[in-house]
Amino acid sequence: MFKWFGKKQEKKENLTVTAPISGKLEKIEEVNDPAFAQKMLGDGFAIVPEEDKVTVYAPVSGKIEALPKTKHAIGIQTAQGVEVLIHIGIDTVNLNGKGFEVVVNQDDEVKQGQKLEVFDKNVVTENKLDPTVIVVFTSGYEKEVKLNQDNGAAVKANDLLIG
Repeated sequence: MFKWFGKKQEKKENLTVTAPISGKLEKIEEVNDPAFAQKMLGDGFAIVPEEDKVTVYAPVSGKIEALPKTKHAIGIQTAQGVEVLIHIGIDTVNLNGKGFEVVVNQDDEVKQGQKLEVFDKNVVTENKLDPTVIVVFTSGYEKEVKLNQDNGAAVKANDLLIG
């Protein structure tokens, strides 16, 4: 018998991913954090914000699966089972939420492009921290991350980057 016989074949939709913020696109390998740069958490990309008040939008539609009290990261799981981590800044967990205003809750269903939070880049940089926003596919995305924009490109929030 064929191994696939009797198994339900799921058709996976192509995942589209948009920029969560406006800024300069950067390869994940260039991020100033070895865990991200070495893709220990997964492949992805980063954006260096330009504005002082940075609005973070959902790069994918799905359910909020992780929302630490420190407000420095948000995890979204898509309907296809892809887990996406939006990590705001490097070592910003140490700010304990200072400068961050989240507008969603744990277990909320969000749509791609929906506002998730706002953070103050000045609070991050005044504490000598890196404000780079990192998007990592922590599970369920097996393809190599290929972006529609070149490294160093200026992107606007909600620009299509994958798909």
